[in-house]
Amino acid sequence: MTHFADRLGSAIVGKRTPVLVGLDPRAKSLPAGLLAAEDANNPVAVANAYRTFCRGVIDAVAPLAAVVKPQAAFFEELGPAGMAALADVIVDAREQGLLVILDGKRNDIGSTAEAYASAYLGRDSAWGADALTVSPYLGDDSLAPFIERCRTHDAGIFVLVKTSNPGGGTFQDRAIDGRPLYEHVAELVEQQAAATSAECGYGAVGAVVGATYPEQLTSLRMQMPHAWLLVPGYGAQGAGARDVAGAFDDSGLGAIVNSSRGIIFAHARAPYSESYGAARWQDAVAAAARDMIEQLKSETPAGRLFP
Repeated sequence: MTHFADRLGSAIVGKRTPVLVGLDPRAKSLPAGLLAAEDANNPVAVANAYRTFCRGVIDAVAPLAAVVKPQAAFFEELGPAGMAALADVIVDAREQGLLVILDGKRNDIGSTAEAYASAYLGRDSAWGADALTVSPYLGDDSLAPFIERCRTHDAGIFVLVKTSNPGGGTFQDRAIDGRPLYEHVAELVEQQAAATSAECGYGAVGAVVGATYPEQLTSLRMQMPHAWLLVPGYGAQGAGARDVAGAFDDSGLGAIVNSSRGIIFAHARAPYSESYGAARWQDAVAAAARDMIEQLKSETPAGRLFP
């Protein structure tokens, strides 16, 4: 395998976009016909619907985007049936040539962190993910097993630095030694990103930085020049293309921008609901993805990659 950072960069250039499609299935938002009303409380039936839906999303976006991000929580709440569906979705995405970032926000200490790393990271792992989101708040020693696994299995991690939710500042913005806590986390991420850097100049250790805080996003791009940024908050959470412009380096690389609900449930919102509706929900998914691609191309440095 090739270093994760190089694979991510090549995939973005190959598909001509930094769009990351989040796979966040929700029973109440599924297109009509995928889940019968009487099955809404049946975990097995819901898991089967999630499997079908996510595979349909993957079919729609595989020609357009390079990376998908399954959200583990929506599968986990269904128990074993949901976890089996998640495994199938990861396999399907990989078979269609997509990189898979599993959004699990895992971490612990010692052997437990080693087990998480072994379970999720690398295409030869039990879950087969290319990358995993990780919490840093148990300290640098808790990240070490994940980083080592990235080194040996050509995988990546994205460490929570500045999250997109309104309450993220409760702790992340707390001042420590004259700086907000998230800057201290970013400093550690940059050290580890530089230590694991690949030919593209970026490392196996990246950062999650929300689009809902554009000024901090721009500042953190400068503070972490060797770290890929995974940028949530686009679309349904309110951020637009101009808000994420600061995530990219001068050449247009360095970031992947996530949209989940805005793409996968496009059939239920204007203008896609009028043009496609539930019957053509996959066409709505593809149309929403294309629109996001064009917005990022025209309003961010990512457009410099694709004349």
